[in-house]
Amino acid sequence: MQNPRSILITGASSGIGAALACEYAGPGRALFLGGRNEARLAAVADDCRTRGATAEVAAIDVADGAAIAQWISQADDRSPLDLVVANAGVSAGTGTAGEPLDQAQRIMAINVDGVINTVHPALERFTLHQGSDRKGQIAIMSSLASFRGFAGAPAYCASKAAIRNYGEGLRNAYARAGIGISVICPGFVHSRMTEQNDFPMPFIMEAERAARIIRRGLARNRGRIAFPWQMYGAAWLVQALPPWTTDRFMRSLPAKASD
Repeated sequence: MQNPRSILITGASSGIGAALACEYAGPGRALFLGGRNEARLAAVADDCRTRGATAEVAAIDVADGAAIAQWISQADDRSPLDLVVANAGVSAGTGTAGEPLDQAQRIMAINVDGVINTVHPALERFTLHQGSDRKGQIAIMSSLASFRGFAGAPAYCASKAAIRNYGEGLRNAYARAGIGISVICPGFVHSRMTEQNDFPMPFIMEAERAARIIRRGLARNRGRIAFPWQMYGAAWLVQALPPWTTDRFMRSLPAKASD
């Protein structure tokens, strides 16, 4: 969508979510920002207001499906939504002791269930807009880690693979309704999520640059917005090769820190 005027973003208190909020902020734009950290969320909203946008915040957990559905409905009633960004997510790895069950379940609850909890109410609202000139667009935040399961972060990779396939399937299912659905697959981006990584992160970029790339891709209604191209190419290649050719290399990669 070229010029969304009313935008809702989950996980907007830091990282790419916060950068996207600021990227879109400007006169005439209404922003609805959700996140779990009230202080950081308020700071992002203040920044957006200085840029001329209106910004309303909701301290909310995407794992709470009823609360998310109510928030989206209320936001849409106040200012019919043009773009919903299902960005909220968490990351954790195996560390040196393997991945605990509760960690894996929490990652799935936020990264998978949280996306579904956000997307379905948005689709229902956009369907209600049928017949008007407001078709609506949804962006789902996946990752280049979705292309292959990494031994150091199995639940995280699985969660991002699930929502990538989910979003790409929905894109075609809702195309005739005029609802745009894009899946975003970033590589390493400076954020609170990557601060804990103590291993090399090739081609890591600032969140502000990532937000600009995402905005351009959404304006063109691209189905998959994957970057940087060097990491995307490597991820695609590793996915395409049979496991026996890559297993030794995959086992040698560093583990991500656990919670």
